[in-house]
Amino acid sequence: MYTKTWGSLAALAIGLAALPAQAADLGGNCCADLEERIAELEATTARKGNRKVSLEIYGQINQGVLYWDDGVEDDAYIVTNDNSRTRIGFRGKAKINSDLEAGYRLELGVRTANSKRFTQLNPDGNDNPLDIGVNDIRDSNWFLKSKTYGTVSVGRQATASDAITEINQTQTKEFSKYSDIEDTGLGLLLRSATNGGLTKEKLTPVGSATSSPGVSGMTWRRLLGDGGDQPGDGERRFNSVKYETPEYKGFTVSGAWGQDDFWDIAARYSGEISGFKVGAGIGYGEIKDGQFLQTGWVCNGRQDAPPGGPSTEQDCRQLGGSFSILHEDTGLFLSGATGIKFDDKFLQGQARFAGVDGVDDEQTFWAMQAGIERKFNDHGKTTIYGEYYSYNGGANSRRTIDDDDNLNPTGVDSAVWGTGVEMIGFGIAQGFDKAALLLYLSYRHVEGDLTVRQLNGGGQATGLISDAPLEDLDLVFAGGVIKF
Repeated sequence: MYTKTWGSLAALAIGLAALPAQAADLGGNCCADLEERIAELEATTARKGNRKVSLEIYGQINQGVLYWDDGVEDDAYIVTNDNSRTRIGFRGKAKINSDLEAGYRLELGVRTANSKRFTQLNPDGNDNPLDIGVNDIRDSNWFLKSKTYGTVSVGRQATASDAITEINQTQTKEFSKYSDIEDTGLGLLLRSATNGGLTKEKLTPVGSATSSPGVSGMTWRRLLGDGGDQPGDGERRFNSVKYETPEYKGFTVSGAWGQDDFWDIAARYSGEISGFKVGAGIGYGEIKDGQFLQTGWVCNGRQDAPPGGPSTEQDCRQLGGSFSILHEDTGLFLSGATGIKFDDKFLQGQARFAGVDGVDDEQTFWAMQAGIERKFNDHGKTTIYGEYYSYNGGANSRRTIDDDDNLNPTGVDSAVWGTGVEMIGFGIAQGFDKAALLLYLSYRHVEGDLTVRQLNGGGQATGLISDAPLEDLDLVFAGGVIKF
């Protein structure tokens, strides 16, 4: 027994003595392979330019199938959902001291086919090189942020009143914005309810920035303040300087200025009150003498275009706001928005409507969305909702309806004298938290009003006022957004 025990101990000692040599040999082979793999990884990995400023890469893919029925024709297209389009971004920051930090943001939007630009004749919606393409620059700015004094940012960015009429506590903001309805299929051409024909197609020359204002080719979104955006909202990105105060008890105030010439201010609140999540905001803005292709904020009125190009003369004022309330225990929610825009060019000797009584220079809208959002299952939140939108717009000197257009009941060139849009819809969405995925399905029924007034030989709107009956539009949107 003792002999066996001592023999075992001797074998163990010999094995331990040999281990360092074997381990050294194994480590050499292992580390050489590891170093090779690390070198390969470094060669294929994006690096920060320095170790002082952080770098975060983020983004999302938002694609879906949009079925449409314009009263005569129907089809389904695969599109990028422009309610919250596909994007990739880079952002970061660095501390300067205990109070001050600097940072940046660069974000690119991506559209494979545009859910707000496609038409019955153009499934991709790529007729405008300025708005459509593989990518567009959403943000390119730097900022200085002080805990004490607030934040100043410079570059292309959302301005103070951007999305002020779109405040939303729920998942619907990702696929069905209740106050900005153009993003869901309203690039479709209008169809006459009198003869069933489409409006006269508007063709954009290859390489041209845009087709000339005042040409037929009216789409649904052109009934909404010509540019498709709801009055009262700054909406698109500008090259601007923006300041935002530090948050105080849920409140912030911001202001922005950009060429040529734009400024706006806004106040927002976000917090919890007696078991309710509450968001609210109000904003005011003005734009003057701005070239609409650069600013994106289009006024309906304009001075006569100079030879060889569109006018740069604009003069608009707008006010808008919204709120969103969600009861945390039950998941019941209500969101609402309203806005108004005044177009002062109509009151400043506008040639087309000069001396014409009854010209309406105002645009107004209101909208609401209500429903329930809560975790009915382990995957994530489920949202069930209904929504309503109503818009009423005045005259539009940027648009005329040609004499031979299917929409035109007068038989002569006519000006847009008034427009209206009404939408009712509902939908459902399901989140999948483990995959950062949201699947959605929505339905909308849209009705429109178009009133025209005959133009005389001098281009003035002094003739007969007529209604142009329009076919209704039905839209079903099914898709998903996944974030990374």
